[in-house]
Amino acid sequence: MAVQAFLFLAFSAILLLGGTHATTFTFTNNCPYTIWPGTLTGSGSSQLSSTGFELAPRANSSVSANAPWSGRFWARTGCSTDASGKFSCATADCASGVVACNGAGAIPPASLAEFTLATGGGLDFFDVSLVDGYNLPLSIIPQGGKSGCRSSSCPGNINKVCPPDFAVKDQSGKVIACQSACEALGSPQYCCTGAYGSPQTCHPTSYSQIFKMQCPQAYSYAYDDRTSTFTCGGSPNYLITFCP
Repeated sequence: MAVQAFLFLAFSAILLLGGTHATTFTFTNNCPYTIWPGTLTGSGSSQLSSTGFELAPRANSSVSANAPWSGRFWARTGCSTDASGKFSCATADCASGVVACNGAGAIPPASLAEFTLATGGGLDFFDVSLVDGYNLPLSIIPQGGKSGCRSSSCPGNINKVCPPDFAVKDQSGKVIACQSACEALGSPQYCCTGAYGSPQTCHPTSYSQIFKMQCPQAYSYAYDDRTSTFTCGGSPNYLITFCP
């Protein structure tokens, strides 16, 4: 009986440890200018230690998440603090008024890195998403984990090929972000809503193909799962690089 009790406790401890594995996300800024990454935790997941921070060129920073966890990351650009002390950004702002996003997501357009982490070494799911538009190239590289885990990236500069009506420009007229067709046009056909709210009815469009040509591994519209969802088992960590 004592042996059975010991085995039960040992097995419970293994399950507990598997369920509380901490995954480290390391952010690298390869852009030639400062960025401000933001983090958003999904409903029901433990909050991260940081929801937004400054990252200088060539700098690195890390946060950890205990599985199970889901959420997304992005980078804000052109940020500054005005005379009243309000912090804001030219792209992907979370409108919190401070560097920390405090539970607010990115205002489109924004390139996103999305994750769902599994417990016990199960399969993590991750992707680069341009469903909310594009502001920066980025990549996701699993570190560790089981062999065969693949990286995902959006290496292209979509701002250079952005349709004029979709472009977000700075005061000098330079394109600094590109809206998705859903954001720019608001039609159910492009947003995959209403009569187009299923994989059977919502298909690639000429606009989503512009994004897909530049970033073949990224989500270019809501149901772009087949070429854009990636998995990795064995409890890896992840390197997220902006301007890879």
